[in-house]
Amino acid sequence: MSRAPEIWAPTASTVELVLVGGSQAMVRRADGWWEASVDSTDHGAEPGAAIDYGFRIDGNGPFPDPRSRWQPQGVHEFSRTFNPAEYAWGDGAWEGRPLAGGIIYELHLGTFTPEGTLDAATGRLEHLKSIGVDFVELLPVNAFNGTHNWGYDGVLWYAVHEGYGGPAAYQRFVDACHQAGLGVIQDVVYNHLGPSGNYLPQYGPYLSEQAGNTWGSSLNLDGPDSDPVRRYIIDNALMWLGDYHVDGLRLDAVHALRDSRALHLLEELAAEVDVLSESLARPLTLIAESDLNDPRLITPRDANGYGLAAQWSDDFHHAVHVALTGEVSGYYADFEPLSALVKVLDQGFFHDGSYSSFRRRSHGRPLDSDTVPTWRLVVASQNHDQIGNRAIGDRLTAQLDAGQLGIAAALTLLGPYTPMLFMGEEWGATTPWQFFTSHPEPELGQATAEGRMREFAEMGWDPAVVPDPQDPETFTRSKLDWTELGQPEHERLLMLYRDLARLRRDHPDLTSPYFDDIDVEFDADARWLCLKRGDTEVLVNFSATPKALPAGDGAVLLAFATVPAAIIRRQPGSIVLAPHAFAVLAAPLVDPK
Repeated sequence: MSRAPEIWAPTASTVELVLVGGSQAMVRRADGWWEASVDSTDHGAEPGAAIDYGFRIDGNGPFPDPRSRWQPQGVHEFSRTFNPAEYAWGDGAWEGRPLAGGIIYELHLGTFTPEGTLDAATGRLEHLKSIGVDFVELLPVNAFNGTHNWGYDGVLWYAVHEGYGGPAAYQRFVDACHQAGLGVIQDVVYNHLGPSGNYLPQYGPYLSEQAGNTWGSSLNLDGPDSDPVRRYIIDNALMWLGDYHVDGLRLDAVHALRDSRALHLLEELAAEVDVLSESLARPLTLIAESDLNDPRLITPRDANGYGLAAQWSDDFHHAVHVALTGEVSGYYADFEPLSALVKVLDQGFFHDGSYSSFRRRSHGRPLDSDTVPTWRLVVASQNHDQIGNRAIGDRLTAQLDAGQLGIAAALTLLGPYTPMLFMGEEWGATTPWQFFTSHPEPELGQATAEGRMREFAEMGWDPAVVPDPQDPETFTRSKLDWTELGQPEHERLLMLYRDLARLRRDHPDLTSPYFDDIDVEFDADARWLCLKRGDTEVLVNFSATPKALPAGDGAVLLAFATVPAAIIRRQPGSIVLAPHAFAVLAAPLVDPK
């Protein structure tokens, strides 16, 4: 590139472009942007070669470019130019795919493989295809300080973390996914920035002085000079979808976006993404993470909604988790009765205006089943939050037997909503997924570790058992152990996931988008449930003793229990299910006469 990036610094008196061989004063435009023309050959670079650069603001710095695509030396150092158009894409046959009917697989690049890189993750794509995955969802890859963390402490949103392979490796990964028939969803964080390496306030009013959230200052979305800040976010989203060929974005914690404008940032973003989708002639998906249970997010804009494609529904997770584990502390308390799971399966949200004992107030509002299809809710029995935010990062595998793990899989994959799997759950991975950080600053690292331990001590945990997030072993323990796949108990569960994905693919009832096609029967005392989706039935025995469930005469498509033998026994009008078991029945047999 022969031209350095422009920079928005509306309150600066002077801005210099700093290069390895010197610096150059930049010229201010009336709109608060500064510009300077630079020929890289003037600074010893070959024509078209990448150049390292930064910006000095009012004599301070140099600081990296807020829109930097490449930070090879870390978030405190010079940015490096990167031209995504130079990559020769091989995904010309990829036409994208809609979210409806799909299966998402959530993974963290640093712990998905031993190497923890994008190129290493590419080597596991065939495994994902074998379990019916349609979309690979990557936890945040934006540049952060340190070598490893979850990704939610990013500070340079346009750059790909160098430890994962940088922007070139990201292009190779997306390209390989598309050539394998897999879409890519990128997790992005627009509600806050990390605690180290955030130089945005040096440039201008990116942060709000009026509003904060759980993680610190919020972005300035509605105050003075907020138009360029909103543009900074929207342009970032369009970069992933356009320049990097990504198929969708998961928008982190949108309830933490402080925006009082008549046109909310999410609605504005959704409208621009829809325009890009039409231009690219492929589906583009926006998925919100929200704890508001507000259907406005996924209501079409012509019905006064924001027009996002989908949103996470934690109510599903909580209801399934409680039904299987019996945990009822904290926000799990309201989900103790089996009727909570029934309501979630039948209506989408549990808290739809009902009283939340955890919040000590009413929460949520009902979905309109006439305008919101079932697939707009993304659900999981495990995900990075619900595992990693536990004191010791333990998976369901640590508490449940094989039959219970199978029930969790069946409810997720055969239920009414868009299923999302968390890496390793498909074989019952026993490795934990813990909260890990690598802050280079000793004070920040100590504060993070002490805050984590204090949080769980207040909930009754012994601080000695809570992993130190700064301990490198906490990160190492969280890496998947792929050798488990060769063990019979893990192989059996993996085969179940493959069978469930096949059933989803082969039986249209199991991907029906209509709430009207759902019917649930249950017995709270006997601890069984029957989920009917059209002419297909999923019978579940949560109890530790055999139970008789009412059932038609359809063929048994699949059955699974802790003990493989004698899972089901037919009797007139019912099926007796073994403890901790489920069975899937097809439509009633039709007499050819």
